[in-house]
Amino acid sequence: MVSALSNLLMSQSLYKQMLEHVQSTVPEEACGLVAGTDNLATKVYCVSNELHSPTRFRMDSGEQIRIILEMERQGLDFLAIYHSHPKGPGHPSATDLAEFAYPGVMTLIWFPNATGWECRAYWIDDGAVTEADFQQYEFE
Repeated sequence: MVSALSNLLMSQSLYKQMLEHVQSTVPEEACGLVAGTDNLATKVYCVSNELHSPTRFRMDSGEQIRIILEMERQGLDFLAIYHSHPKGPGHPSATDLAEFAYPGVMTLIWFPNATGWECRAYWIDDGAVTEADFQQYEFE
């Protein structure tokens, strides 16, 4: 079941916030949540990776619960989960597919390329992966 949310729009400042988090955690995987309304991201939440691993992540459960409750209080939708693959790949790994637990929530994966870091968006549904449209806009 792919969500009614077909694409995700995000300001350059939120994109930069995720990027800075990803860069600050190398060599470990970074992880976090994205909230907003409809298809517009309005908040990025950086979450601690309690595994401290370069190849896996598990969000700190206390932080994750606190953030989801905050989203609800603010009337925001849970739009996406992001995490990094410090050594690639630029798509969901077998572990990502096996452990994915949020149908209808987009997955953003950060990975290094020849010029720096890149982020791609995916829908994961019962192990099937579909690349999604993820766009930044310039103005706040």
